[in-house]
Amino acid sequence: MSEQPLLNVSDDTSLGGVEIAPEVIEVIAGIAAAETEGLYAMRGNFATGVAERFGKKAHSKGVKVELTETGILIDLYVILNFGISIPQVAQNIQTNIRQALMNMTALEIDEINIHVVGIQMDVKDEHDQIGE
Repeated sequence: MSEQPLLNVSDDTSLGGVEIAPEVIEVIAGIAAAETEGLYAMRGNFATGVAERFGKKAHSKGVKVELTETGILIDLYVILNFGISIPQVAQNIQTNIRQALMNMTALEIDEINIHVVGIQMDVKDEHDQIGE
């Protein structure tokens, strides 16, 4: 298993150090993205799908964090609702994530890349069709 380095967020070491694991950034980004209107779901992999079936919530589903020499890169793989403005929702997701990470970790993010991997079409509920 390849371990990513921890992020040092404290320059003042007189009281000790503060480090943040990349997984924490993934969870914060996932929760901030989920709060954005127009987002239907985040794309996960097989393992997150199995975990969710057993009742475990995967907040980092569809989020990939990469630590580079130049900074922090975040990639999100999202499914959006049909009929919304894709550029506007993507920008709102980026803004929400940037603000949440700044408030919670004081980290500046270099890039937040949104990959739209699907559109969820509105499916009428069968109860609505029976009642008409």
